[in-house]
Amino acid sequence: MADIMPAPAAVTAGPSSRATAVLVLADGTVFEGQGFGAATAAVGEVCFNTAMSGYQEIISDPSYAGQIVAFTFPHIGIVGTNAEDVETTTPVVRAMVVRAEAETTSSWRALATLDAWLKQHQVPGISGLDTRALTNRIRKNGMPHGVVAHAPDGRFDIPALVRMAQEFPGLVGLDLAKEVSCRQMYRWSQTPWVHGDGYGEQTSPSWRAVVIDYGVKRNILRLLAGQGAEVIVLPADASYDDVMRQSPDGVLLSNGPGDPDATGIYALGTIRSLIESNMPVFGICLGHQLLSLALGARTRKMAQGHHGANHPVKDLETGKVEIVSMNHGFTVDSQSLPKGLVETHVSLFDGSNCGLKVEGRPIFSVQYHPEASPGPMDSHYLFERFAQSARR
Repeated sequence: MADIMPAPAAVTAGPSSRATAVLVLADGTVFEGQGFGAATAAVGEVCFNTAMSGYQEIISDPSYAGQIVAFTFPHIGIVGTNAEDVETTTPVVRAMVVRAEAETTSSWRALATLDAWLKQHQVPGISGLDTRALTNRIRKNGMPHGVVAHAPDGRFDIPALVRMAQEFPGLVGLDLAKEVSCRQMYRWSQTPWVHGDGYGEQTSPSWRAVVIDYGVKRNILRLLAGQGAEVIVLPADASYDDVMRQSPDGVLLSNGPGDPDATGIYALGTIRSLIESNMPVFGICLGHQLLSLALGARTRKMAQGHHGANHPVKDLETGKVEIVSMNHGFTVDSQSLPKGLVETHVSLFDGSNCGLKVEGRPIFSVQYHPEASPGPMDSHYLFERFAQSARR
């Protein structure tokens, strides 16, 4: 790791540096490393993810729009990439940061190296820097704005990259859901992956789920289909009439990126109408935050957010502790919950809200990702709960 101040003009990363990539933060800090993936520069909010597996699912999660992901697990790229472990067709993560990037793969499922896959999707990466130092910096100071620049010739205009990071507007007040949402309605029938068989197909659904897509992960759709649902996906700005035209038995509000207050400008009216109709509703991540706003609660930006596949969450109703997957930089303010909106889950890391339900109604939500992908399957039961409420 090199933690240096920017030079006054366009230079190589250092007088004797062999760096082919840099991570430049808005405060002028420069981390040197080796580039992989696309030879380009990308700006975003820098967060760290503590998952020890599933890097392809993580960087293809639409919830990471506008963000640069730094992995705390030191070895990334070992199992390569394939066509099955993706959560969206076109990844929107800005860049990735790793300690050591595997140049060769070791998996029978690999179709391409991580480097080749990132090049295909125009995502730059940097390896060889001290990710522990970067993680500690984020824990202490919050998620900074930064730029990952990959240049095989090792030449970087550091002052220009600092300005690029400083001019990044950040995620507060930014609606990113429309950027990652589908543009038109579509149907989904693929069921969860099974070893030896791959993905299945739902051919005889017993109920209908409408998913409002704020940046939905494919495994959410697979688990719904696996619960017997005919799955219909609608764009983020779908109206109440758009939803009800599909005659749903239940509505899922999906995960997604950005500031819930910004997305709520067009989403809350639809959600409030669903609540008033007593429609079974299940919210996940951004969907959880939007549901809380529609019910009168508030959300706030977190300093470092929660990003990983090993977060302990306590179910306050049963006392059970689940290990879950998380990816969010905003949270519901538990002190703002109105009467009738009950907190059901909390983070055992910091006590922040992780779940809600509406008293007497089939409406509930969680801040974390019960579909995992990657992560433990402790929370798959929530899809069964949603299916039961929709079938009644």
